[in-house]
Amino acid sequence: MKIIIAMDSFKGSLGSKDAGNAVASGIESTKQNHECIVFPMADGGEGTTEALTACMNGEMHLVTVSDPLGRPMQAGFGYLPESRTAIMEMASCAGLPLLKEKERNPLYTTTYGVGEMIKAAIKMGARHFIMGIGGSATNDGGVGMLEALGYSFQDADGNPIRRGAIGLKDLARIDTTYVLPILSDCDFRVACDVSNPLCGKRGASFVFGPQKGADDMSIHEMDGWLSHYAELAKELDDHVNPEMPGAGAAGGLGFAFQAFLQSKLESGIKIVLEATKFEEAIKDADLIITGEGCLDGQTARGKVPYGIAKIAKAYSIPVVAIAGSIKGDGEGCHEYGIDAFFPILPKPMSLKDAMNPEKAKIHLATTAAEVIRALTLFQKK
Repeated sequence: MKIIIAMDSFKGSLGSKDAGNAVASGIESTKQNHECIVFPMADGGEGTTEALTACMNGEMHLVTVSDPLGRPMQAGFGYLPESRTAIMEMASCAGLPLLKEKERNPLYTTTYGVGEMIKAAIKMGARHFIMGIGGSATNDGGVGMLEALGYSFQDADGNPIRRGAIGLKDLARIDTTYVLPILSDCDFRVACDVSNPLCGKRGASFVFGPQKGADDMSIHEMDGWLSHYAELAKELDDHVNPEMPGAGAAGGLGFAFQAFLQSKLESGIKIVLEATKFEEAIKDADLIITGEGCLDGQTARGKVPYGIAKIAKAYSIPVVAIAGSIKGDGEGCHEYGIDAFFPILPKPMSLKDAMNPEKAKIHLATTAAEVIRALTLFQKK
């Protein structure tokens, strides 16, 4: 059989490439001479840069940029020289996990490092960008990123505003005089799987602010500041729409991409599948094995196994999912093209043991081997 292995990462345990290789090793251990092709996968969230870069034979680069609090740090992005495409995750330099619990406060966190990373890629020759914007620590409307790209955000006296959402409190004018001219030659595909608008009860501040450390008072204040920011942006371009689905993603970074960089916000798994030409690769496959850390009701809302199964069903290819755990509503995945799913844990164990990378590899390999043995048995009959 020709088997395509397209695993998502097992967050906190294994990257998608390591998970896929573990499944392949399990299949190879059955000594049945199946052809295994590992396709690292992601849905636009954590692990997208690594998975896409590996799958598309790109190269990883490290650059020094600002973290959410403006401190220097190293962040990585992928680059495909032939197509001049950069692959990035905003969370690599503006993500919530970069901060200690006591440091989390969106009033003072910035997306400036994201803009620095984009500038570094542009200097390298990048003109096309694939950007994941999940997992942010920020609520600055993307102003930090735009500032790094040459936009100037000023108070009533013409002074630069402070970085972080607190700066929006004083915002009176947006100056485009020194915006990088090369931006007009760049395009951005933004992986975004939320539909929230910029402002209001479903907006960035109210929905995502609490998990970033915002209290009730600052949530209401930030929402008002973002609304004023959107009005100023409209003065530059009548087409700016803070109600557009996804504008509230990553603390308003989705809005900045739409309003200032004329970007498209798309399903993360859609971007990944198209960029990797996954559909072409599977047309003659006999079986697809996919999976993720936890298979549940969320899987059918744009996660990797869902996107894989949707394409596979168009070619009547069987799909098996292997997951770290299965939650009660995981059975709904059958309706979306996943023919069978299997948890990998052989016995009850602590979360720490289950997520140990070496143990996870063994459990994945063992489960994959048993899946193949079972399929072979029924094929013989």
